[in-house]
Formats: sequence, structure tokens, C-alpha cells
Amino acid sequence: MKRNIYIKNTPLKEAIINFNQALDEIGYFCPAEEWIEVSQCLGRVTSRPVLSRRSSPHYQASAMDGIAVRAKDTFAASETTPVRLAENQYLMVDTGDYVPPPFDAVIMIEDVNFFGNEAEIVKAAVPWQHIRSVGEDLVAQDMIVPSSYRLGSYEIAALISAAVERVAVFRQPVVGIIPTGTELVASASPDMEPGKIVESNSYMLEALCREWGARAIRHSIVEDDWDKLLQAVREVEPQCDLLVICSGSSAGREDYTSAVIDHLGTVLNHGLAIKPGKPAILGLIGGKPVIGVPGYPVSAQLVFTLFAKPLLYRKQGLVVPDDEKLPCQLTRKIASPMGVDEFVYVNVAKIQDRYLAYPLSRGAGVSSNLVRADGVITISSGQEGVNAGDYSQVALMRPRHEIELSLVCMGSHDLCIDLLIDYLRRRHRIRLLSTNVGSMGGLMALMRGETHMAGIHLLDTERGSYNVGYVQRYLQGKNWRLINAVRRQQGLIVKKGNPLNITSLEDLLNPKIRFINRQKGAGTRILLDYLLKQAGLDPTAINGYNREEYTHLAVAAAVKNDACDCGLGIMASARVMDLDFIPLAEEQYDLCILTDLMPVDWVDMLMDALASAEFRENIRKMGGYNLELSGQIIAASLL
Repeated sequence: MKRNIYIKNTPLKEAIINFNQALDEIGYFCPAEEWIEVSQCLGRVTSRPVLSRRSSPHYQASAMDGIAVRAKDTFAASETTPVRLAENQYLMVDTGDYVPPPFDAVIMIEDVNFFGNEAEIVKAAVPWQHIRSVGEDLVAQDMIVPSSYRLGSYEIAALISAAVERVAVFRQPVVGIIPTGTELVASASPDMEPGKIVESNSYMLEALCREWGARAIRHSIVEDDWDKLLQAVREVEPQCDLLVICSGSSAGREDYTSAVIDHLGTVLNHGLAIKPGKPAILGLIGGKPVIGVPGYPVSAQLVFTLFAKPLLYRKQGLVVPDDEKLPCQLTRKIASPMGVDEFVYVNVAKIQDRYLAYPLSRGAGVSSNLVRADGVITISSGQEGVNAGDYSQVALMRPRHEIELSLVCMGSHDLCIDLLIDYLRRRHRIRLLSTNVGSMGGLMALMRGETHMAGIHLLDTERGSYNVGYVQRYLQGKNWRLINAVRRQQGLIVKKGNPLNITSLEDLLNPKIRFINRQKGAGTRILLDYLLKQAGLDPTAINGYNREEYTHLAVAAAVKNDACDCGLGIMASARVMDLDFIPLAEEQYDLCILTDLMPVDWVDMLMDALASAEFRENIRKMGGYNLELSGQIIAASLL
């Protein structure tokens, strides 16, 4: 089979117009309806108006517990001249009971005193008091809901009350999803071979289909083989309204998606001027649309949302609702190539009166970004990027109220932050956003007003103390507090059993030992440089000194996966990865706040969390921590 190595660069708007035009020409969007039981219609969309089959209520009903009376029998009643009604002048009723003629009013039971069979009242009733008239809710033939209306729980109750048993709805679109790739496996296992990838995109796309009112059919994984992919497409296509082929859309040696679509139908477009998602394919097979989505998760989600979502909504007689947009100030510059619409996922938080957007890493394969993202910024093809400090419209992916409750922590990373994320969300509904930029990066962000707090462990090599000197220097003239989170053991993380017998920093001078460092500005990097200087060791003699990672867990993972032999990090990270640890120093990890940036009640919640028995117990289990000062203010400005 001839390999397709040519991918176009079609502008997004042009591709959308051409795709929809091709579908209109074949009558793809002609509505198809079906009748279903009301009890099964949750989330379905009406294809025609639904009319009431009876009035509700269909009789004269009591709206209260009490007595039904003739209003004229009560006109003389007052506090000074009570009226007693004989047994034949009233009728005991409960809420919802039928009120028969000649009764035309209801008096609440708490306004009635009984003396034998007589009922005494002290206030006159007016005609039709506390009575629900026929058709008060709905009159027969009233329209309950119009067409193209998504039915919810309240509508179901109204339909049943109106004696509607079945409703006409647009037929639920069916999406066929075929994951492809010889490298894919159905589930993760501890002994997965290098190069194998867990197939998860089809599950994500299936869930998106459900969110958008469609039903999905997931095919089993198809390996990169022309005949097998051809067979799978022929099997799934007749069962669905939209066919999605996951992966195989690029121009690799075993990417057959475009060729299979061309063989069975028509390729309308291969290659979009978007980032991520460039290799996407749009086509037709058997009068149905086919979308070839790239294999990277972020690319797959974006392409599927851009093309499948409006298609599925339209098939159900709906229009895609507009995303809520929020103008946000960028915390750092985003460079973007001309000629491409780029979609950048961001976190969003409110600090004082500003909404800030924090760009996430831009790798198309970073699926965790989809979990973390609060919204997306679109950089149009005519822009070369967005500068730090500029405002951009963020299309929100998360409810606004969650963004309002976002507490930002930038700086150095520690595993205790993960515990705080869970604790604050469970106890206070506060969403803690942690960004690892190193201790100095956190202080600079605090100085710019871009974070509520900074996690720092900066060794003052002249004083031999942590953090205070740096904070005094960089936050001079500001009202700051240093809250201790933990004291922790820093040391060398090595493989289980320490096969290279590494015992000290001197061993790192062995050129056969591969080291991995932390990024410049990280407190761990400053500590390493200090210890090397104290020992009279040359950093440039260490194999890997300039190779960097951004978190303690990333360092431990690199050792675990044999990407290196050794790295400097905390004991807890070594224990999480089941590695050995050689302690070198105890350091202080503090949270620095500016009082004018962080609400007082959030500060109190943070300190309570750090001092709580639950937090302390969980952090002790990790090992390598000293909690003597946790939750205490250890230094503050004099302002």
C-alpha cells in the first residue's frame, strides 16, 4: 500500500466550512426521529413540540391541609366574633384532595379549633382560597416543551403529570470509534515493554460522546495493518452515523487511515493549520463523515471537539452552546508560529481583582493537561504569540465558581503540597493549583502578584539559614509571612540496593555515574552547589550536572527508569519509587505569602491544614519529614 507522505495545511475555518458543505450536499443532517417512553427520555432532544394530554390538575384540588367550606358561610368570622360551622358545613381535606361542590374555599387546619363536631374559625375565607383550579399547572393541549429541547428531570415529571406516555425525539447519533496502533495495549501492567502505550483515547472520546448526547461503539484495538484496518472500518461503518479512527492519521510508515478512507470513500482534507492536531483527516465513507484524529491525547480531544461536537449537536437539532469567555492576563509570554491557529491550555485563578491565566506545558501528548486545564486560549494564525501581561479571552472548561476558589502556589515542589490539595478541597472546597517553577521562580511570581503563595527552600549560604534572607531581599517593603510546611531530608536518590555503591557527593565525580540535576533557581540546585563548594568539588566534573528535571518525583522516576543512576532529592520521593536514599542534609520548606494577595480566611485554612492531625499522620507515613514547626509562622515582615 502506497504511503501518504503529503499533509496539507488547510486553515481551520476553511476545513470546517468544506466539511459541513459536503455533509449538507449528501443530506446528512436530515432529521431522523423515534418515539420513546417518557421514563427513558432523560437527555434526549425533542423532534416536535410536546402537548399536554390533560389538564393538571384535572380537578378542583385542595392546596392545604384543612377544611373545605363555602366562603359565604365564613364572612361573619373575626377574632371578636368567631363562627362555628356545623358538621355538614365543612369537609376535612388534605393537600391534593378533591374539593367537591358546593365548597369553594379551604381554611388551613392551624386556623381551625374543633369543639365536638363543630369547627370554629376566627377569620373569613375568600372564594377559591387555597384551592388549585383545573389547569392551574397545565391545560390540555398546552405546549409543555418545544422541539429541539433537551429533556431533563423536571420535564419528565411535567410530561408524566400531563399524561404524556411517549415523546418524539431525534434519534441518538451513534459514533463508531476504532483505535489503531501496533504499539497499543488495552490496559497497563507492571511489566509493560518499552514502547508499549495504554490505549485510552477511545475511552475519552466515548465519554465525550455521552456528554454530547450521542452513543458510542468502541472497537477493539486494530494493529497497524492495511487489511485489518480495512476490515474494521467495513465492520463498524454500517452501525454508526460518524466514524472516528484514532491514530494513524500522520505520515508514518504504518499510518494507513488516510489511504483506507480514500479506498472506501473520499478524503476531504488531510492536514489542518492548527496546533495541536495538524495531521487530522476529514472524509466520507458510505454517505457518513469520517474523522481521523491524531494519536496524542490533547490533539485527539481538540480535533474531536472542533469537528464532532457541532456535528453531533446538529444531528440532534441543537446548536453548540457558546463557551463562557473570561478575559485573563497572561503570566508569561507564549510564542506561536504564524499561519497556524494554536490552542493553548491554561489554568485560571483570581488574585485580588485580576483574573490570571497560567499556560500549561504545550506537548500534545501531555494528557494530564486535559485534567488540569481550566480553559483554552486561541492564538489566531495571524499572531506570533501573546506577551506576558497581555489580556486574552479564555474559553472556560471549568465552572466559574471553581475558578473563584482557586488558591495558587508557585515555587518548589514537595509531596506535602499534594496532601494539601486533597485536604483543602475536601474540607473547604478550595482548589489548590500547584506550579513547579523552583523556589526563586516562586518568589519572583509572588513579587509580581501572580501567586497567592510560594513554596521555597532557599539556603542562605552566608548565614547558613533558610528562606528568611531571600524573602527580606526580594520582598522588601511588602507585608509577608513565612509559614513552615515541613523540614525534610535531602539526599542522593539511587537505585534499589545501590548497585554502584554511591555513598557521597565525591562518588559523583566518577564519569560512569550518570547524574540528574534540578533546574536553575531550584532550592535543591542551590543546596547541591553549596554542598559541592563546601566539599571542594567541581560541578563541571559531574556527568549530568547540566541535565535538569523540575520535581523531586521526576528525579526519582528518572532513576527508577534507568535514565540516570543518581539524583538529588527528598527521601519521600525515593520511598514512593521504592529506591534507596543517602541523606545529606535537612532543609526547611516554607510557604511564603503576601497578606494583601491572599485572603485572611484562606491563610487560616492553610495553617489549620498544616497543623491538623490528619496532615501530620499522612506526611509521617512518607518518611524523611520533621513536623515540629508545621503550620507555624516562623518569620514575618515588620509592616
